[in-house]
Amino acid sequence: MAVDVLAIGAHMGDEVAWGMALAALRRQGASIGLLHLTPGEKGHKTMPPEQYAEQKRREAEACAEALGAEMWALDYRDGELAATDEVKHRVAAVLREARPKLAITHWKGSIHKDHAAAHELLPDARFYAGLPAFPGEHPPHWVGRVLYGENWEDNRGFVPEVFLELLEEDLEAWERAMRCYALFRGEVSPFRYLDYYRALVRARGLEAMREHCCAFAVPPDQHRRVVRSLLE
Repeated sequence: MAVDVLAIGAHMGDEVAWGMALAALRRQGASIGLLHLTPGEKGHKTMPPEQYAEQKRREAEACAEALGAEMWALDYRDGELAATDEVKHRVAAVLREARPKLAITHWKGSIHKDHAAAHELLPDARFYAGLPAFPGEHPPHWVGRVLYGENWEDNRGFVPEVFLELLEEDLEAWERAMRCYALFRGEVSPFRYLDYYRALVRARGLEAMREHCCAFAVPPDQHRRVVRSLLE
């Protein structure tokens, strides 16, 4: 099914970083989708990865339903994601199927190698998806815009350039969806994810003279703009 916006996360649960923006876009009438590249199955201290992967898949489906999002999931292993051509072509196939106008993914300056790989593979996947010479099940599709979301693990060199205003109802919808994950209910890690991101969007809102905002970095090729007037 085609969507307006596709968020590409290295792991199930990475949508915590930009889920507020997805909730806002959904409120505005946009269709949204989630692409998970791995389950994130190695993040539990006591549960075996295979068992945690099954739990994460159920949680991801519940989260997508709560957000009103379509969901795609690839089967790469947590901690082993690589920006190979094989992965890029599989992501390109999803881009052709989902046909988003905008893709959101990780910023490159990450402490997690899977996040960095997700960032690195998207430009080529976008290229493969848009070029008719590459065969596939679905017609070619060019993703017009890419944004990099703000994530606590991806903040090295992150420069906020686009601010999306959020309403309190967006934060509430995001929190309801994120609580589908045991991780964000505090049952897996002591890190207080929901508190962190609520504080972050409040801080970004203050920077932008708003109550709450999500911030995004922009690829270099989107800095150049053509305008009819410098006064508009």
